[in-house]
Amino acid sequence: MDKVLINNFIRAKEVRVISETGEQLGIMNIFVAIDLARSKGLDLIQVTEKVEPPVCRIANYGKYLYSLQKKEKKIAKPKGGELKEIRLTFNISPHDMEIRAKQAEKFLKEGDKVKINMSLRGREKAMGQFATNKVKLFLEQLNALIPIKTERELKREPRGFTMIVSKQ
Repeated sequence: MDKVLINNFIRAKEVRVISETGEQLGIMNIFVAIDLARSKGLDLIQVTEKVEPPVCRIANYGKYLYSLQKKEKKIAKPKGGELKEIRLTFNISPHDMEIRAKQAEKFLKEGDKVKINMSLRGREKAMGQFATNKVKLFLEQLNALIPIKTERELKREPRGFTMIVSKQ
């Protein structure tokens, strides 16, 4: 954010003034405009210098800076593209699997990628085929809700299986 000019820092001799309510007050001498702003207990803030004469607004400087920061923050942070995780367990019930599929669908619609994590503990690690079947069943349910493509295949890890999917 570049420096915002206020009050005596504005270099122009004449400025177009907008009141705190958004009403156009016309073109004024800079000193008259500053006096008008001070009489209301506010600041004269230069909004743009690209036009002749520059446009200035009568407003509270702190509030004006805050609104500019909010606008920049909104522009700077586009939504989506994150990696979200859905955890499945070995003995997950069919209903819980449906709920997780709907949650994954929501993430995918927002543009995020989804990491599916099937964690295995103890003796469950010996039953890898059963776990992969559970993950495949989950993927079928998810594919019925929204078309998906596999970013990373189902991979065996020390604590279970993981894979990454995204929206087609």
